[in-house]
Amino acid sequence: MQDNLKIPKHIAFIMDGNGRWAKERGLNRTCGHREGVKRVKEIIRGAGQLGIQVVTFFAFSTENWSRPKNEVAVLMRYLDNFLGKEILQLHKNNMRFIVIGRGQPIPKYLQVKIKKAQDETSGNTGLKVVLAINYGGRQEIVDAAKEFAKDVLAGKVDPESLEEKRFSSYFYAADIPDPDLLIRTSEEMRISNFLLWQLSYSEFYFSRKYWPDFGIDDLKEAIKEYQKRERRFGGLNAC
Repeated sequence: MQDNLKIPKHIAFIMDGNGRWAKERGLNRTCGHREGVKRVKEIIRGAGQLGIQVVTFFAFSTENWSRPKNEVAVLMRYLDNFLGKEILQLHKNNMRFIVIGRGQPIPKYLQVKIKKAQDETSGNTGLKVVLAINYGGRQEIVDAAKEFAKDVLAGKVDPESLEEKRFSSYFYAADIPDPDLLIRTSEEMRISNFLLWQLSYSEFYFSRKYWPDFGIDDLKEAIKEYQKRERRFGGLNAC
């Protein structure tokens, strides 16, 4: 690693290309998703070793419900398996598990498992592992606006007091810092309704590799590229 003092605190991932990876190999799309889950586990392990504080994975968007029912069912099953097996490992390694997104229409049994996993790891102080499930950036902003409006109607806050910091406190995971780096695989150059508010000043890194081929060495390469950049947050270069 080029500069251990300039490791991004929070890296977000858009895990793109599972289906194309499988298609190019003559496999079913679900095989790509299964291989993609392996990469998630690998990146989590590597992130903890590299000193990253938060990793966020765009696992399932609000738009993904329009996919074929059998594919959605497989994705829900992989989530179920993750909650059943990997959470124990995360907890053992002092990692905190967090889910962002709307609960409905995620199956009720999975909502119960998600809450249990979050509760069990809530006191852990190591790497925060965030899964965006049934998530959309615009939806998150709308939901935050609704929650703020409820507090206004209840007389808890003055609407004139609204500013960026207060508004962001109504987001799904308000205690999570904004991503320093967004990584998207398969060379697609868009953010697809992901963390629209939080990515305002993030650095972007687009990999040509499909997600099932993106490993820890690729993560290190992305961090090296990040370390070359100067983040000015709207200011000027230092003289």
